Amino acid sequence: MTALPYLESLGDGLYAIDTGFHRRRYDAAYLMVEEGRAAFIDTGTNFAVPRLLAALDALGLSVDDVDYVIPTHVHLDHAGGAGLLMQSLPRATLLVQQRGARHLIDPTALHLSALQVYGADEMARSYGVLRPIDAARVRSPADGDTVVLAGRPLHFIDTPGHARHHHCIWDERTRGWFTGDTFGMSFREFDTALGAWILPTTTPVQFEPDALRRSIERLLAASPHCMYLTHYSRVHDVQRLGGLLFEQIDAMVALARPLRAADDRHARLMSGLSALYREQLQRHGVHDPDAGIATLALDIELNAQGLAIWLGRGAR
Repeated sequence: MTALPYLESLGDGLYAIDTGFHRRRYDAAYLMVEEGRAAFIDTGTNFAVPRLLAALDALGLSVDDVDYVIPTHVHLDHAGGAGLLMQSLPRATLLVQQRGARHLIDPTALHLSALQVYGADEMARSYGVLRPIDAARVRSPADGDTVVLAGRPLHFIDTPGHARHHHCIWDERTRGWFTGDTFGMSFREFDTALGAWILPTTTPVQFEPDALRRSIERLLAASPHCMYLTHYSRVHDVQRLGGLLFEQIDAMVALARPLRAADDRHARLMSGLSALYREQLQRHGVHDPDAGIATLALDIELNAQGLAIWLGRGAR
């Protein structure tokens, strides 16, 4: 194996690839290798594709050895590079939740939606041009389906709450879920003697707190040994982390509901989320919670936007 600074072996044929999005160790794609066959789970953006292809080469694999590309959902930090990656993988099939399939086959609407959130300059700088994928190369596993990679079963379940086009993938070998954004975000900067810290992500536009709670409960019901997060990488102690997610989902809902008609809603959501996360980081023993809030600036902005959109739908 050739050493690459952004490629980390997790054992059991699994590798985390730092896609380089936003900052170091913020966004992971995963490469699973089994009996010489391979699958990517999440892809990062277009700008991550050279790293994903280099990871194959570093492991002695060719583009012909990849059977599957599996976005957990179609948000661009998870699937923005899927079209470009598929162009380089002639034998691969894309496995995407059924509600997201049309957006990767024809990414026009996905591009326009992201454009409204990020603006034209940020789209060009961080995501590039989204590439369509031939519909004949796309499959949508149903809730409960199993797909096999060289004898290694991968079990799919639908997990709405962060996005309706989200599924999670169970790896029986390691008893771990690839969770995309359903099981939140956990950054290594915030690891302390208490372990990892985690926060939910309510990124626009389909946050639904009740559905998200049910999806997390479903993940935890499998008694997993670990979770493979896109933001960032593998975490253990998942029951404790699930409890933190439930606590914060409830706190975020309680913060947002009274602000439905507020003229300064966004500013108050930003302030309230910052206070919530600062208190959480202090309780977790993070040395400099204010620096932590600065690190979370983008995520606080996106969470505030997602909560506002949820309020606009009636905050059910």
